[in-house]
Amino acid sequence: MERVPLSVVIITLNEEHSLGDCLKSIEFADELVVVDSGSTDKTVEIAEKAGAIVINQPWLGYGAQKQQGVDQAINDWVLCIDADERVSRDLSTAILTVLESPNAKAYEMPRCNRFMGRWLRHGEGYPDLSLRLFNRNFAKWSNDVVHEKVIADCEVIRLKGDLLHESEHGITEYISKQNRYTSLQAQSMFESGKRIGALKLISSPIFRFIKFYFIRLGFIDGLPGLIHIAIGCVNSFLKYAKLIEKSKSGKNIS
Repeated sequence: MERVPLSVVIITLNEEHSLGDCLKSIEFADELVVVDSGSTDKTVEIAEKAGAIVINQPWLGYGAQKQQGVDQAINDWVLCIDADERVSRDLSTAILTVLESPNAKAYEMPRCNRFMGRWLRHGEGYPDLSLRLFNRNFAKWSNDVVHEKVIADCEVIRLKGDLLHESEHGITEYISKQNRYTSLQAQSMFESGKRIGALKLISSPIFRFIKFYFIRLGFIDGLPGLIHIAIGCVNSFLKYAKLIEKSKSGKNIS
């Protein structure tokens, strides 16, 4: 049965070590759109060799950068993934099946995160539902500079099969990335007028740990699961600490 054509959109910046495997997992795409924000490695070369349309776009923020790729695609149906993600065989089968006769305009999928060599199946590492497949006439990326999401003006149906995410390439690199994310989050909250006090600063990481380690069974994922959740709790503390700093000083967060 003939299916509707699909464009896959990926944003990149120096992803030569990840992009090849990502592209291999989406060979079913009718069009590849790579939005690159200034790579100095072989990212663009790898993308072009795979037949991708490469758009050179200075960084706009995560949500806006991805929406740029969606807008430039030739097909209305788009799948958006990151360079460190892979479409599993089960997920690719599910995607191709629904595109033969879509029964919705937007689809979400569970994302499975690999952390310290282990695929996390509990806690905040799974199912980590992500809306990534959609008809662009009915959904679009938010303008959030970090933790962006697809906003859909329609029913969202869940697909079977995992989107596989290589969430870290070493603890040092992972923590450095989280530090940047918490700064962006704090800045965004400040600009939206949000203010918090000591109670929120202290209670947020505590409740986060209880929720993901005990209620969501994160302890089953062993030591990697514990470390993953612990870093998430630290992130929660730092995000609010940076917001408090910003609220008191009015200076930009670095």
